[in-house]
Amino acid sequence: MTVHFIGAGPGDPDLITVRGLRLIQSCPVCLYAGSLVPEAVVEAAPEGARVIDTAPMTLDEIMAEIEAAHARGEDVARVHSGDPSLYGAIAEQIRRLRAKDIPFDVTPGVPAFAAAAAALGQELTVPEIAQTVILTRTAMKSSAMPEGEDLETLGRSGATLAIHLSIRNLREIERQLAPLYGADCPVVVAYRVGWPDQAFIHGTLTDIRDKVREAKLTRTALIFVGRALEPAADFRDSALYHADHVHVLRPKRKAKS
Repeated sequence: MTVHFIGAGPGDPDLITVRGLRLIQSCPVCLYAGSLVPEAVVEAAPEGARVIDTAPMTLDEIMAEIEAAHARGEDVARVHSGDPSLYGAIAEQIRRLRAKDIPFDVTPGVPAFAAAAAALGQELTVPEIAQTVILTRTAMKSSAMPEGEDLETLGRSGATLAIHLSIRNLREIERQLAPLYGADCPVVVAYRVGWPDQAFIHGTLTDIRDKVREAKLTRTALIFVGRALEPAADFRDSALYHADHVHVLRPKRKAKS
């Protein structure tokens, strides 16, 4: 018996991995985070499977289902949105599984920031503008941020920021980042990426809060901040394909005599 943590991707059922889908199709028990995982994903569970939406459940209740499946010798598909390694709340589940000596593995999924960038047709690392992407969040009602991981500290890098779980904290995001990135720095809010009602709001650190308020977005959104998002950014071509860039797969050519 194994508990399979599966990343379902951000919302579009087509974005689940082949491995993840096959595991769902084979497991007699499927526990999924119904607030963020579409039912179309878990419809692939085999006929007669025990399929449970864990959104209203506590950790103790979820673990009770897993332990019962373990006692029956039944594999469990534990389906999370996006990629389980990012704000997936799997760490506390894994800690309990290890304490109970219950086997588990993890199948990665497409993270929301990658799906959003794809939908935008946007590269997040642009030569000589931004070569770093920081995935972070801000502290509101959830657990506090560790020391040194506040936006002011992270923003000093000038990296492209992908800020999760913070759509209701835009005032504080502007306050901390405008002095570092500039008030006119581009911001993109990606709402329900991969779902039928997916939407993108473009603005700057100065006006994005008003635009989001007008759109009445209060949850399930990701915030990108950074100069790499400039729609007409002036940047040099990558060295990767430059004619003068020599590497093992494209050695220097001899001059013709």
